[in-house]
Amino acid sequence: MRSELLRRLRETELIVPGDTVICALSGGADSVAMTHALRSLRDTLGIEVRACHFNHRLRGEESDADEAFCREFCASLGAELTVGSADVRQYAAERGESLEEAARHCRYAFFDTLGGKIATAHTADDQLETVLLQLVRGTGLKGLGGVPPRRGNVIRPMLPFSREEILSYLEENSLPHREDRTNAEDDCLRNRLRHHVVPLLKAENPALLAGVSRMTQTLRDDEALLQAAADALLCEDEGGYAVQPLRSSPQPLRRRALRTLLCGVPKLTAAHLEAAEALLFSGDPSARIDLPDGVVARRVYDRLVIGSDENAAFAAVTLPCPGEASLGALGAVVRCTAGIGEGLHLPAKLLAGGVTVRARKTGDRIRLNGGTVTLKKLMIDRRIPAAQRGRIPVIEKDGNVLAVWGVGENLDFLPRDGEPVYTICVTEREETP
Repeated sequence: MRSELLRRLRETELIVPGDTVICALSGGADSVAMTHALRSLRDTLGIEVRACHFNHRLRGEESDADEAFCREFCASLGAELTVGSADVRQYAAERGESLEEAARHCRYAFFDTLGGKIATAHTADDQLETVLLQLVRGTGLKGLGGVPPRRGNVIRPMLPFSREEILSYLEENSLPHREDRTNAEDDCLRNRLRHHVVPLLKAENPALLAGVSRMTQTLRDDEALLQAAADALLCEDEGGYAVQPLRSSPQPLRRRALRTLLCGVPKLTAAHLEAAEALLFSGDPSARIDLPDGVVARRVYDRLVIGSDENAAFAAVTLPCPGEASLGALGAVVRCTAGIGEGLHLPAKLLAGGVTVRARKTGDRIRLNGGTVTLKKLMIDRRIPAAQRGRIPVIEKDGNVLAVWGVGENLDFLPRDGEPVYTICVTEREETP
């Protein structure tokens, strides 16, 4: 497995010389094999390999035992280990999220504090299960494309390998691992598919994993091409999007373009997309539809405008620094990470204790290269539709506007040369296994 992993990493450039790779180590078979294999290849690849472990505190003593195992395992490898933890149950209760969703938010907030490339140990079997989950729940081409090898700074180097290959690698190298007892239970759909459906499919086709791997790669390539063509239909026009290119395009491209426009709307359904599509062909030049969380799609003659009533701004949240918070009404997540990345750069010292992320308020001002200006005037000058202005995140500390997402940092609060920096970034809420 090690030689095949090396070949694939070089072929795909998933990891390149000089990278720092941080292995997400749970203690399970997959992550143990990944961490050991990458550590053994670090000199050959010219990379630094560390590990991290996140204790979700969901299984009491078992969770603590997993953490202790990871500490001991990394010590045996001579690998640096960073450990994080959170009370996921409390986090979920406070935000009204499922345990799975809350665990993922907490885990990825921890990952964002680490820098480098985060390697997770998803395997070919995980890929198969993900595709089956999508199929059972109902999906399109994108869902059938499964888990990509790379998304942002998260990489999945073990996707080409089966669970059987992983276990053989552990045996060959006399590597211990932990078994999560919940994996043996049938209380969730993924486990039921793994225990009862996958064995039947593998019996019908012993090469199933390889076939699914080829299929997902092909579908991801197809989806990327279709999405690029759909994006080309989005012609901005005075705070909205020109209707004619969308109306005259084939339906598969038109619907992809509409889904892109509505990506920030939570709980978007096929019915919502169909209603938005009907707006394009409506004879009423002022037709509108109401979408979840106060989002409105409306025709303004030959334009399609997506936004909300200005007074339907999202609720303010406290953003820990470093850390993350959910902007529920926007269907987005705001993250604060150490160091310079893509986003807004502010002094770490200034952000100590966290900041408030909110919608704009009357009287808000920011100093940019052209001087100090109110946010209202700035948004008018930039022709931002009134219905969208309440959905632009403003970063505030002690009553001062430090930065505005999509606009920039307040020049009064920029970091000095050599001063520790935090990066604040707003991204669409991502759903992955």
